[in-house]
Amino acid sequence: MTKLKKNLGLVPLLALCLVVLGGAATFAQRQLLGAETGRPEIKVFLSGAVEREGKHLSLDKVADVQPGEILQWQIISLNEGTASASDYKAVGHIPAGTSFVSGSAAAVESGSSVTYSIDGGKTFATQPIIEQKQPDGTVKKVPAPVSMYTEVRYEWSDALAAGGKLSASYKVRVK
Repeated sequence: MTKLKKNLGLVPLLALCLVVLGGAATFAQRQLLGAETGRPEIKVFLSGAVEREGKHLSLDKVADVQPGEILQWQIISLNEGTASASDYKAVGHIPAGTSFVSGSAAAVESGSSVTYSIDGGKTFATQPIIEQKQPDGTVKKVPAPVSMYTEVRYEWSDALAAGGKLSASYKVRVK
């Protein structure tokens, strides 16, 4: 349990770093092009809850989680700056000791897409592929099982407007 709590503590930091980097790159690009004088300022909030006895209990109010329990993660991104954040992406980490729940990734706003990583966030795909050795010795490319997913990434077709908010969520099962 201690290891799981330790790993879960990295989630907010990882999500914040990835999101802020995307906003910073957008700001730098616009400043170089002289497109606008404002700048985006993204604030990211990550919250987690455990599904227990038909209720959702905030992770900061539970002493521990048990194998088989479902954790719901929610990422809220707010642009408190004075310019839009183009090409904004939010990334959620799937902590060690948990497994992604297939079909659970969702974004509230329209125009969103979801991709997954199986290599710690180096690459993302709608459906990651692995090579699987066949009984005859050949290698076949097959979809990676969701148990291999390490990150889930959300992208929106529209920029995150100044004063705007985006919401995304996903679930993991404790191993």
